[in-house]
Amino acid sequence: MFGIEFPLLAFSHCRDVVAAVTNAGGMGVLGAVAYTPERLEEELRWIDDHVDGRPYGVDVLVPGKIDESAERAGRGEGGLDTMLAAVPREHWRFLAGLFEKYDVPPPDLDRARRTHRRGGTQVTKEGATELIEVSLAHPIRLIASALGTPPPLMVDKARAAGIPVAALVGTAEHARRQVAAGVDLIVAQGGEAGGHTGEISTMVLVPEVVDTVAPVPVLAAGGIATGRQMAAALALGASGVWCGSVWLTTEEAETSPAVKAKLLAATSRDTVRSRSRTGKPARQLRSAWTDEWDGPASPGPLGMPLQMILAQGAMAQIDKVAATGNPGARELANYYVGQCVGLMNTVKPARQVVYDMIEEFADALDRLNGITGGD
Repeated sequence: MFGIEFPLLAFSHCRDVVAAVTNAGGMGVLGAVAYTPERLEEELRWIDDHVDGRPYGVDVLVPGKIDESAERAGRGEGGLDTMLAAVPREHWRFLAGLFEKYDVPPPDLDRARRTHRRGGTQVTKEGATELIEVSLAHPIRLIASALGTPPPLMVDKARAAGIPVAALVGTAEHARRQVAAGVDLIVAQGGEAGGHTGEISTMVLVPEVVDTVAPVPVLAAGGIATGRQMAAALALGASGVWCGSVWLTTEEAETSPAVKAKLLAATSRDTVRSRSRTGKPARQLRSAWTDEWDGPASPGPLGMPLQMILAQGAMAQIDKVAATGNPGARELANYYVGQCVGLMNTVKPARQVVYDMIEEFADALDRLNGITGGD
């Protein structure tokens, strides 16, 4: 389908990781949710210049349901100011209390307005449409819908351009609906995954989805960070794997230094599914941020994308202050990551992660052949 050497797709918000994996024989997929159309254009132009025609993809988040006021903002009725105004005062007060409790200087919201940081404002149907149009103007080989059934516009435009459409699912029922909507490739993502994810484990979900949508190809995702897991995924019927978390501790990753240090020290028990970053359940590194938002004093996370608007600026400030050694900011700092974080113990170039996975994959096949007496 893609002309790649290894059946390994790498989801990352970092263009350097995307290019490195593509150039190593896999296929990088750029997560576009945090970008404005203008910034996405810059990122894709950079990737084009660094992959020499090799295949890469783009992942766009198109939620099925969002807050009504956010939808109005997505249609141009006020933009960031409208979304900020839609956040209840009690949530602003709670956020201010967190910064005070952990001795972190609060972010400058007026400066955020002046610099037009749109962030979560792209998480609307109109905002996602802009990102889709920018993406399809580049020589991408895949466009993925990260949350919910891809809109007809995405499917129609991609099909006209000859670009396959992928969709991430957490249940067999979701997979069935995605195929009915015209999706060409299903990513069956188990609950071990980082970011937005369901509750069914990868080991159970993958064969169920494979049987449900055959002959549509399926990629296995959710906690996959080694070649042994890659071999297991193919044994379950998947055509390849989709990995995200494993790139967060690579040399090229966008991860802040404070968060990267926490990831390297974390075990597989140190993640939690929480609505505290986006408004929808997303697996992330457990920290004071998740504990406070999910605690009894919290007003409760808002829906998507209002919680994203609230959290994105706060997290940018937390990462900035954590880099100075502020202990409270380090307690609050976190990022989306899967349970495979316990396997991510060293910093390597993304290219080396690909090569290590493929070597371990081959070793796993050799062991299986030895058990069965195969050649």
